[in-house]
Amino acid sequence: MRTRITQDRWGGRLRAAVLVYGAVVAVHLMSHVVGAAGVANVTQWLLVPALVPVLVVLAPAPHERRVRLVLVGLGLSWLGDSAPDLADGSTAFLVMVAFFMLAQVAYVVAFAPDWRGSPLLRRPWLLAPYALLFVSLVAACAPAAGTLLAPVVVYGLLLLAMSVLSSGVSRAAGIGGALFFVSDALIALGEFAGLALPRQGLWVMAAYIAAQTLLVVGVAAARRRGAEPSGGGARMRGVPEPDGRPAS
Repeated sequence: MRTRITQDRWGGRLRAAVLVYGAVVAVHLMSHVVGAAGVANVTQWLLVPALVPVLVVLAPAPHERRVRLVLVGLGLSWLGDSAPDLADGSTAFLVMVAFFMLAQVAYVVAFAPDWRGSPLLRRPWLLAPYALLFVSLVAACAPAAGTLLAPVVVYGLLLLAMSVLSSGVSRAAGIGGALFFVSDALIALGEFAGLALPRQGLWVMAAYIAAQTLLVVGVAAARRRGAEPSGGGARMRGVPEPDGRPAS
């Protein structure tokens, strides 16, 4: 009976967290569709704060090293989403890049112990699309980047490393890492090469939201398997897992 109550409470918390996050995502993406820039801006501030409870419920305390670092990465991503609104012009862009660069560092450190499980590193030829995208992106952005080229290249390398390493965590995390790469590639091409898609903001944010969501789901799936490569946070007895069962 006690286990049943615990599972019901866990399920209720998960449903509530997912509903809130889903509502924020829906309003944000719809605001891009209808051109409501003010709503899009405000809801962008709320995306990561609404996603954090999903991870906390899916990967309950005590949090393993990987989960803690991903929470740090999410916090820095939130600053990257919101802090640029306090600056103007190129300064706002630099603020965004700085916080997302730190977020990528947190993700790289979180995923680095999983490198042996990466199918991309086990089959190096699979790295070719990532390398081609990175080189093409730098080539397209370099002429207009000026003094920003160095930080953009450093950020791109961190993003590339995160994308590859995330594939060692789980399939969902690997897809999330790839979509993060796509989202930021669209931003860079629009900012420096003048290559923007119709409804650019919608596609950038859709890829970004999917990326962060899949990283959270993938990390939670690895937590569910007890797959903590450093051995510091395996399953804890009696803690509900994402399928509602207590860990054994």
